[in-house]
Order: sequence, then C-alpha cells, then structure tokens
Amino acid sequence: MRVVISALNKLFENRVRLGIMSVLIVNDFYDFNNLKEPLEVTDGNLASHIKALKENKLFEFNKKFIGRKPNTSYSITETGVQLFR
Repeated sequence: MRVVISALNKLFENRVRLGIMSVLIVNDFYDFNNLKEPLEVTDGNLASHIKALKENKLFEFNKKFIGRKPNTSYSITETGVQLFR
C-alpha cells in the first residue's frame, strides 16, 4: 500500500508539532508539563513549537495558578481540527 503525504501541511512536518496536535485532537485539553512527557522534549523546545502553532491559531490556551505554581493548558480550535484532519 502506498501512503501519500505530499499534501501534509508544512506546520505538521516536525515530529514535535505533529505530536502536540495528535495529543490535543484526542483530549479536551492538555497542560504544558504533561505534553513534555510523551514528546520527550525540553521546556524551551516545546515552547518554541507551541509558539509556531499558536501563531496560526490552531489551539487556545488557558493560564491559571494551581496553588502558587502557574499552569498553562491547551485545547485545539476548530481551525486546528480542520487543518490536522
């Protein structure tokens, strides 16, 4: 069987970005620290990929504090779902 990926959106050519979107498409939301674990990336690496996806409005984020620690969670937008599929 031949798989054609020539139509793959350039935003998803990177393994980390593809992983971020894969996690978000099957979960209502996911927080920053939990995203790092399955993707096996550093804070800085994840932040740079998140920035690129956020600039294209593929997901939304919610910042809050849990106790005294900041927590950022992400959820995919309808635009993100359409582009990813």
